[in-house]
Amino acid sequence: MKSRSTNPSTIPTMPLATAIAAALLLSACAGGGDSVDSAGLPRLAAATGAALPSCTDLVTKVQLANTTITGANSVAAGVVRIAGKPVPAHCQVTGRMFDRVSTVDGARYAIGFEMRLPLNWNGRFFYQGNGGLDGSIVPATGQVGGGGPLDSALNMGFAVISSDAGHGAPNPAFGIDPQARLDYGYQAAGKLTPIAKNLIQIAYGKAPERSYFGGCSNGGRHAMVAAARFADQYDGFLVGNPGFRLPLAAIANIAGGQAYNALATTPGDPSTGFTKAERTTVENAVLAKCDALDGASDGLIQNTQACQAAFKLDRDVPTCTGGRDGSCLSAAQKTAIGGLFSGATTSTGTKFYSSWPYDAGISTGGWADWKFNSPLTRDSGAVGLIWQAPPENLATFNGPQFALTGNVDSMLARVGATTSVYTESALSFMLPPNPTNLATMKNRGGKMMVYHGTADPIFSSDDTTAWYDGLRAANGGDASSFARFFRVPGMNHCAGGPSAEQFDMLTPLVNWVERGQAPDNVIASVRGAGNAGGVNADLPASWSANRTRPLCPYPKAAKYKGSGNVEDAASFSCE
Repeated sequence: MKSRSTNPSTIPTMPLATAIAAALLLSACAGGGDSVDSAGLPRLAAATGAALPSCTDLVTKVQLANTTITGANSVAAGVVRIAGKPVPAHCQVTGRMFDRVSTVDGARYAIGFEMRLPLNWNGRFFYQGNGGLDGSIVPATGQVGGGGPLDSALNMGFAVISSDAGHGAPNPAFGIDPQARLDYGYQAAGKLTPIAKNLIQIAYGKAPERSYFGGCSNGGRHAMVAAARFADQYDGFLVGNPGFRLPLAAIANIAGGQAYNALATTPGDPSTGFTKAERTTVENAVLAKCDALDGASDGLIQNTQACQAAFKLDRDVPTCTGGRDGSCLSAAQKTAIGGLFSGATTSTGTKFYSSWPYDAGISTGGWADWKFNSPLTRDSGAVGLIWQAPPENLATFNGPQFALTGNVDSMLARVGATTSVYTESALSFMLPPNPTNLATMKNRGGKMMVYHGTADPIFSSDDTTAWYDGLRAANGGDASSFARFFRVPGMNHCAGGPSAEQFDMLTPLVNWVERGQAPDNVIASVRGAGNAGGVNADLPASWSANRTRPLCPYPKAAKYKGSGNVEDAASFSCE
């Protein structure tokens, strides 16, 4: 890992190096492959559990280099509830690593974390990749996939870690410090992994026999980066709506904000450039062309590829002959919006980010928030302060102004640049290196499951599809023996949208890694009235509150069998 030689906190001391080596040895020795699967790849043995003998004494019992344990608290059964389920009793351990004061901005930094250790442990470790800018230690429960949770890794018996990725607030100002940038990008995960495994060894008297890494959004990016950089440390990767080209996606969203603002009836408010009524008109036109392609007119577009061939914005949406009234798009709107769906470009017309699929879900509030508000806030702050080299002046930085008037070509150049202070570019520290080379993971028996909502407004499912196509090509045309990709029709960013977006992918991932049971589909359900994971407000009133659908491994898609209850997954097959 590349780090600044002038910052001693980034250089592992000998004790930490010893700890890392010990963790590698523990990982290599624990639960090795005991058979070979049908593809000739190692099949890893199932984990075996242990009981946690004590909790509060871990404050003094855990002695690890560059690490301070700040607390060890017993949490009684039922204090934490996930999806209405009382989580069993566990121990919450909190700590900090690499405490330091920056020589660049004078602020104090550390990698803050918490681990939750079940009293009845299943022998597995789960690294929880968190979303957004990180900066806060959210409860270490372990996401299993989809919208409102069905379960949690902690409830299943995993030991789970969560961290702030090296900065103490979800504020882009940390980007002024070069080491905080690197920790956020990938180094925090690299530093925390051996510490977590050694802490588990101390707590239970044995190392984790199986280790998993999962998250959605930036957490999905963390998981893809870990699969590329730390595949020797993890057996399974659960990747949700991955922003694996996050700096480029954010600049594409800023370009979109500028385009929508140019169409706006209220300058400075990009949402008035593509109103809810207009988005509903487009969504209905897409459904009219694409809904029945899977054999069922049910408000879900299963065959994304066929839909893109069937729907044409210019042809299938009325062109306004007078003023904009929500029932049509102006010629200028069609040109600009069609261009954005084709993929953002530089001033010379070079596409620098992915196309976007036309899908149901663009009329939702979640879609609008990411497209119209995020460029002015989240994207501008991240691009201007975390990823550009050098960053903008923090004292004078104005996010909305940067987003609406900034030069996209300049942003692209600066996120790929380095300086004497910022020695690693954002395109290096944020992106997984060589993302279609997962040979280390594959050859040691590791597995990856990826999901992405087709109506995600910030990270395009087309981008993830193109990545998976590249992975297939790099593996003789078929990567399904170790990685499978599931598109989630209608789902917005990690949740929401008119979609069956509640599902558990962690259980089938474990079954694939440890039992050789490759997932041919994953059953997803809607979050209707009474759902313990929370009701999805985007669901159409005509849908059953208990609708289910199979999520199919790409390139397959769900197709109605021609008979049976259209609300039931059993009436569909993956073809």
